[in-house]
Amino acid sequence: MISIVISVFNEERVLFRFYEELTKETQELACEAEFIFVNDGSVDKSLEIIENLACGDKRIKVINFSRNFGHEAAMIAGIDNAVGDAIVCMDADLQNPPSLLKEMLQHFEQGSDVVTMVRDKNLGVGFFKKTASKMFYKVFNRLSEIELQPNASDFFLVSNRVAEVLRKDYRERVRFLRGYIQTVGFNRSFITYTAPSRAAGESKYSLSKLFRLVFSSIVSFSKVPLKIGIYFGLFFGLLSIVLMVYSLVMWIVERPVGGYTTLVIFLCAFAAITLFVLGIIGYYIGFILDEVKGRPIYVIESIKNDND
Repeated sequence: MISIVISVFNEERVLFRFYEELTKETQELACEAEFIFVNDGSVDKSLEIIENLACGDKRIKVINFSRNFGHEAAMIAGIDNAVGDAIVCMDADLQNPPSLLKEMLQHFEQGSDVVTMVRDKNLGVGFFKKTASKMFYKVFNRLSEIELQPNASDFFLVSNRVAEVLRKDYRERVRFLRGYIQTVGFNRSFITYTAPSRAAGESKYSLSKLFRLVFSSIVSFSKVPLKIGIYFGLFFGLLSIVLMVYSLVMWIVERPVGGYTTLVIFLCAFAAITLFVLGIIGYYIGFILDEVKGRPIYVIESIKNDND
């Protein structure tokens, strides 16, 4: 059996079309399939639509969150409730084409425990987001001890044994699932594809959400930002020595140093860097606080067609 986890957040305009394409493609698979729609606090008619679909298709399981917990939470909720030998996570906006399921399953049958879908083109985003995505992977791979495949997406397949690891061990509140599956080990393979434009609606990732995702993913995998204070401290220490030597030389040769401007610039730069480093430390402390609280990653209000 293959379990297909679909994150849904305000996708009423595309759900029927997505379901039709998903049904068509899974009919050609040589295995059973279950569809796990995770409603991530939609405020439109998305929940009503997928529940109506579930009434006529017992393969559909509907997980309804009590509120919006985010895309990462929706994916892990689907994985937690999946029973398939292979589990695919994808979005309902048709930027993750269901036509690729057959090829993904072939990789799984050939021994891949993790099949990562890598976008070679993304027709649904503009120049700014494409550039920002490239910069993110470059910065991430420079800062982190592990290296991620550039342009990897949240469209992926994992075997049940990988899913079991995610269920038991990778339970952080601040999550970066596409990073986890590339670092968990096991047999891996990649498939490149062209991501089409959204079939309807708009992207749910605003710039502020994208920046939060960038920061949280870097913090989840790297301690390098915490070392920035050390690097700047060494730099300013050396600069102070240079200024001290220069001032002593000028004093010896009886040429007074006009240091007001230099002192102001030095203090302003030092204060800015100090606050910047404190902000980074505060960000890490905030993540630690979230983990210590131990609050749930998601809260399920209801499940429809749960046969377990």
